[in-house]
Amino acid sequence: MVKTTTLKKEDKTLLLDMYREMLLARRIDERMWLLNRSGSIPFVVSCQGHEVMQVAASFALNKEKDYILPYYRDIGVVLHFGMTPKEIFLSAYAKAEDPNSGGRQMPNHFSHRRQRIVTGSSPVTTQIPHGAGFALASKMEGKDEVTFVTLGEGSTNQGDFHEGLNFASVHRLPLIVFVENNKYAISVPLAKQLACDSIADRAIGYGIKGIEVNGNDPFEVYNAVSDAHERALNGEGPTLVVANADRLTPHSSDDDDMLYRTKNEVDKAKSEDGVVAFREYLVNEGILTESEENTMEEEIKDVINEANEYAEKAPYPDKESLLSYVYGEEVK
Repeated sequence: MVKTTTLKKEDKTLLLDMYREMLLARRIDERMWLLNRSGSIPFVVSCQGHEVMQVAASFALNKEKDYILPYYRDIGVVLHFGMTPKEIFLSAYAKAEDPNSGGRQMPNHFSHRRQRIVTGSSPVTTQIPHGAGFALASKMEGKDEVTFVTLGEGSTNQGDFHEGLNFASVHRLPLIVFVENNKYAISVPLAKQLACDSIADRAIGYGIKGIEVNGNDPFEVYNAVSDAHERALNGEGPTLVVANADRLTPHSSDDDDMLYRTKNEVDKAKSEDGVVAFREYLVNEGILTESEENTMEEEIKDVINEANEYAEKAPYPDKESLLSYVYGEEVK
């Protein structure tokens, strides 16, 4: 699918492709929760509530050229860039074939060399200066590629965010910093995280463009990231894009969000679910039919079942490999 500059309701095939990826991400995440609660996998960091912004933003990029440095909630982003459901389940089960780390890291530490997915680290926000480095390399080598970095809003309060964004701004690097603002840094509400009205306001201090969008609106997200992508390729430097939406689950499978959120708040967020709203839009516009939706759901279910079964039966890493790549050993 060729990337368009502006997403419009006339782009019916593109909209259906976007919805399919959102739905795939949602169904994978739902299966992960079932596996965790049944004791099959140890940990889940959910993407539920983030799928619309993740997929819409990804479609605005060039997945043949651009580099992405995702954070742990970005199932929708890595799926679009070529990571398969099977690979995601292999990571969840910590199996040897896991392309992220060979079963060595927690789930959602995404990494895939062939797909230009740059490995993340457990300390949050370290991907920002790394992304600035990738963007610097692209600029120095004169390549028409953009680096896309994602993070949660809590990470914008870390030093790495400011240092990386400042460096990228000074050197006018082709970098997009995409903040997925779900309004809670685990349990800390946004009002206690920052004093300015919007995270996008922080762009002013670096002399770059900052834009805030509704993360449940795929048109707003796509067009904002597409604009940022064009600006980056034109040598206009980085852009800070902030997409707002609600997290529909606890922070992780080890979190109890009822300690800091109310049930009414969560119920309201679920009633405004961006995936459901997008589906209703497609149906009302005559873009998605009941037959197409049923077929899509069945195909996704089959893909997930096959991936889940394969990963469950796949072998774990050999214990003899415990120290591989820890000391001076060439990575093949």
